[in-house]
Amino acid sequence: MLGEPERKTGESEDRLKSNLRWAVTAGLSVAMFVSAAPAANANPATAAGKGNVSSVARTGDGRAITNDRIAKEVADYWTPERMASAVDVTYAKSAAAADAPSRASKPTGPAGAIAPMAPRVAVTDDFRTMLNESLAVGKVFFTTPTGGSASCSASTVASGKRRLVMTAGHCVHQGAGGQWYSNWQFVPRYRTGARPFGTFVAQSLNTRTAWINSSSYAEDMGIAIMYNGGSYGLKVGETVGGHGLRWNWGYSVSVTALGYPSNLGGGESQYYCQSTTWNAGGQQIRMYCNMTYGSSGGPWLQEYNDATGYGYINSVVSHGDNPGNGQFDGPYFDDDIKSLYDFAEGLSPA
Repeated sequence: MLGEPERKTGESEDRLKSNLRWAVTAGLSVAMFVSAAPAANANPATAAGKGNVSSVARTGDGRAITNDRIAKEVADYWTPERMASAVDVTYAKSAAAADAPSRASKPTGPAGAIAPMAPRVAVTDDFRTMLNESLAVGKVFFTTPTGGSASCSASTVASGKRRLVMTAGHCVHQGAGGQWYSNWQFVPRYRTGARPFGTFVAQSLNTRTAWINSSSYAEDMGIAIMYNGGSYGLKVGETVGGHGLRWNWGYSVSVTALGYPSNLGGGESQYYCQSTTWNAGGQQIRMYCNMTYGSSGGPWLQEYNDATGYGYINSVVSHGDNPGNGQFDGPYFDDDIKSLYDFAEGLSPA
């Protein structure tokens, strides 16, 4: 039921670096996410509606990323050394976490889907694609309010404007009492420092209001809108395509999860696991998986096709439930994810 690409024995031990552990205590987790920050990093929301909220993306010193020149500054900021030192952000579940218990654990409407999309350019690179490795999945790097370098997993999602990258809410905003992250950059199919398709810098970060207000795990969803960039100066969806999206498809579905876990490969390459999900309560789903910290924000894909590298995003990695037992949880994708998707797509420039 669980699987992973073939790797050299001992590779994960060689590449492990200092990380925020999946099993971090609740007190340490909260301390990290609500630490005081300079006023320059207090990013005001630029739009809100229907339970969604957006903020203009910012540099580490608080400037709004409003043009390609500033976006390039962010890309240049992320040197190989800074990326290698990035700590994998994990939002460990605590007893006080909000699970939206008042909401009925059921689909909130009819099942819906958006089909995957292929790149618009013939992309080639010097790296052989490994088993269950998707060019539409990558690693994100960002700066925390206290100035630290951090990372998560993420993936592109198909849309008409081809600018959307989907991840967890806690990979764009700290949650209740916290702030937005800065210097937000996506590296599709990152592998051991290599950026085969270049990098893409966010122009805005978007999540659910319930994540910002109460750290609700049922709403731990995030979408970034990206500037043109990468190896061809194109949109991210034009460069690497995008996974499809599904919502209200029920709690028990077969999925392939992809991400960059530090417990496997030191967070330097994609790993995967496969399982059938089940209802975890509080409008969340759960699956068996041996990936832990670093996989946050990575997609859970229905009908993943290893030949094409695309599937349908059905959830994202949110947090470890009872860390260490080989399971993790994600938000159940109901009408709320479609609302966030439509919200972000509506804010995207053509």
